[in-house]
Amino acid sequence: MTAARLLSAPAIQPSIALYDTVTSEIERYAAPVLDLAVRLWMARVFFNSGRVKIADWASTIYLFRDEYKVPVLSPEVAAVLGTTFELGMPIFLVLGLGARFAALPLIGMACVIQFVLGANNPDYDNVEHFYWMLLLA
Repeated sequence: MTAARLLSAPAIQPSIALYDTVTSEIERYAAPVLDLAVRLWMARVFFNSGRVKIADWASTIYLFRDEYKVPVLSPEVAAVLGTTFELGMPIFLVLGLGARFAALPLIGMACVIQFVLGANNPDYDNVEHFYWMLLLA
């Protein structure tokens, strides 16, 4: 018996209908909940990082100048931009306002952490950054 004939058999039709109903309901209700959970988790990660940075600005400047050594930008500009994005973009993620656009700077930050800082310091070379990029994309 071929697969097409088996699927069109009257005895299997109720099972196919049940499967279609269950999967459509899961897609309808579970997918938005999962999307919200991912947005909340990623917002928490970056927002907490931003809170740590503004808690002690002198240490933040020190980190950007001596530890991170971000190329192209001065440490002060990099610290302001990084902190602004870490505090601002999670708010948009949580509210769902332009979440795709809010995720772009956070993906960029994860790329810089992984590929720029991770290339210079193995402490920043972490598979978690790839998870962040995947979840934010």
